[in-house]
Amino acid sequence: MRHPERPHRVRLGGHEAAARRRHTIMSIDPIDFRQALGRFASGVTVVTMRGDDGEVRGITVSAFLSLSLSPPLVGVAIGQRASAHALLGRLPRFAVSVLSAEQEGLSNHFAGRIDDLTDDPFASLADHPVIGGSLAQLVCRVVDRVPTGDHTLIVGEIEAIRLNEGAPLAYYRGDYRRLS
Repeated sequence: MRHPERPHRVRLGGHEAAARRRHTIMSIDPIDFRQALGRFASGVTVVTMRGDDGEVRGITVSAFLSLSLSPPLVGVAIGQRASAHALLGRLPRFAVSVLSAEQEGLSNHFAGRIDDLTDDPFASLADHPVIGGSLAQLVCRVVDRVPTGDHTLIVGEIEAIRLNEGAPLAYYRGDYRRLS
């Protein structure tokens, strides 16, 4: 009979205990991890900022998320080796543009895969550069920067929003997808 004040202990058999040890000490293969995350469909965004020289800069980012409704907060994770990382690390504002299905070329450009743009893709919202024609444009004031692994999570409070109609550009298993 078990004493009522003592917690009940369950003894794990050899197989169950070994399985638990494997889970806690097993290292994760980076390729498997990347493939697992690639199975999570995400939207495609371009984060824009104005550099110290006044030039507009952008970086394609799929690691974008809503953090809070009140206050309205979003986060973008920027790789520490990305060229925009240092600039975003010191600027007070940034913008996020959610790309439409027709803007795959812009995603490639700001990911460094296409050098030339035929047209100026920028518009302005609250005196900040955004991608014109994108489905949603958010101008954010930086409220926090959190180093996390090989990225930095940049948290922004929304200052301005513009919405447009259209189909989104999605990213799934290493390729663009279109949703109707």
